[in-house]
Amino acid sequence: MSAPAPTPTPIPLTTVAELRQHHSQLVRLGLASHPAHARRLLSFLARDPDSHFPYAARLLAHHPDPHPALFNPLFPALPPRHAARLLALMLSLPLAPDHFTFPRLLPGAHPLHLVAQLHALLLKLGFHAHTQSLNALLAAYLANARPNLASRVFRGGGALDVVSWTTMVGGLCKLGLVDAAREVFDGMPERNLVSWNAMMSGYVKAGRFLDALEVFDEMRARGVEGNGFVAATAAVACTGAGALARGREVHRWVERTGVVMDERLATAVVDMYCKCGCVEEARRVFEALPAKGLTSWNCMIGGFAVHGRGEDAVELLGRMEREGVAPDDVTLVNVLTACAHAGMVGEGRRCFDHIVRRYGIQPKMEHYGCMVDLYGRAGQLGEAKKVIDDMPMEPDVGVLGALFGACRIHGDVDLGEAIGWRVIELDPQNSGRYVLLANLLATAGRWEDVARVRRLMDERNVSKEAGRSVIEVDGEVCEFQCGSLCHPQAEEVYAMARDMMMRIGAEGYVPDTRDVLHDIAEEEKEAPLLYHSEKLAIAFGLLRTRPRDTMRITKNLRVCRDCHEATKFVSRVFEREIVVRDRNRFHHFKDGKCSCKDYW
Repeated sequence: MSAPAPTPTPIPLTTVAELRQHHSQLVRLGLASHPAHARRLLSFLARDPDSHFPYAARLLAHHPDPHPALFNPLFPALPPRHAARLLALMLSLPLAPDHFTFPRLLPGAHPLHLVAQLHALLLKLGFHAHTQSLNALLAAYLANARPNLASRVFRGGGALDVVSWTTMVGGLCKLGLVDAAREVFDGMPERNLVSWNAMMSGYVKAGRFLDALEVFDEMRARGVEGNGFVAATAAVACTGAGALARGREVHRWVERTGVVMDERLATAVVDMYCKCGCVEEARRVFEALPAKGLTSWNCMIGGFAVHGRGEDAVELLGRMEREGVAPDDVTLVNVLTACAHAGMVGEGRRCFDHIVRRYGIQPKMEHYGCMVDLYGRAGQLGEAKKVIDDMPMEPDVGVLGALFGACRIHGDVDLGEAIGWRVIELDPQNSGRYVLLANLLATAGRWEDVARVRRLMDERNVSKEAGRSVIEVDGEVCEFQCGSLCHPQAEEVYAMARDMMMRIGAEGYVPDTRDVLHDIAEEEKEAPLLYHSEKLAIAFGLLRTRPRDTMRITKNLRVCRDCHEATKFVSRVFEREIVVRDRNRFHHFKDGKCSCKDYW
């Protein structure tokens, strides 16, 4: 009796010629039909289906014992067109799909017409009662942005499981239909951690951070044990809401329940503390990490940047390099931003040259924008313009906007007007661009040109974004809008705001009316300043806090010069520390001074 033929040792297959040699060897040894070898050959052919599909089709067509297990692993690796051809070949053998076919085939079936055809085949073959196939069909319709068809399948009486319900919740959230997703979520007969996180993530992506935290609270109230993904989503929700107290609560919950603080979760917690105004708490979490990945380093450097702590950011960059972690393009953006906010022009230039040269990073648009911002904030408008002129690509609206903002800060009306009109044409629906140009022209007393800007806004139906400020006091988050106050304590808040302005006025505060866009008497300009959203939020905070307490406020726009000056006085007169996070950075007001040192 002869010994069985030896199995050839697997070798890396890199070319079609090598594949053919290996295949012929398998044929000679009688092993070509062996499932493991056949799958290996087919997986190679799937790398380039346009070139190799005919070879793969012949191999499958002449296989002595074809089985769905040979076909199924190929479906996810193939583009939709080739996956459909492979299915047609499978059916022509004839070979019936099994329970693994549609779950492998449907996720990659992007065109809607192909999904519909597979749906019809699924029904014809009786797989509508197969839960995994049903779930794949739901995901395919949702990926095609057809929630109506997904809902029809979902409500069609098939065998649903927790994955089915979660697929609907997650898919509807991705389409922005968070209220519909919440209806499905509330009707779930059972939920797992993926379900809870899907609903929370949907609210976070929609900017409904407090709703996400409400879901998190419900999960804990039901005694569900969380994991790192849920905790990270909750931390992100706290970041978006500017809810420091809630963020600390999430952090304590993580420590108490023993959820593993991996890099993803740690980065979310560090980011939460940074963006809620507690950079030192962020640093403590960062330093406690046993292993720090690139994302963690970038997050901490970015935290220093938004707090204007340029020296700390540059020092951390040095530590990062000494510990063998190479910076990337995100690191470069964060370091340059930190230097720009701290006025460290020379250090920013050095970091740019060092990182680009040593690590071979190709500067992108955002890096040039940071350099323009670095020079522009320092008043070096010529250098900022030179960066734009020397860029290897056409500047986008972000880069030009950085120079435009610098012109506004330093009062260069001629250059600012030229750049401003250009920025408006590149970003015609951004109200902030029009307002900035109108402010610049107003400082020069060019009221006819201011009116021209306002008329253009009206013609293009562009409305000025209303200033909104959020304050958290005793775990309660309240929002105030410029010129409007819908709050149970509205009368007390307005009374406190008037008293606040009167008291700081007695201490030397003088309203800065340069940003009021009306050609009216100076004393008439002062009234609108009283109703800026951060002043209303501060007034509310004064009603609810005591001397030496800290108030934390988040604003959707850049803080104006008048509110910045007024807040410095309030911090001294009312003995409060006031942390304001605006669109660009943090300001820490204490004892009549700001951490930005009036460089912002």
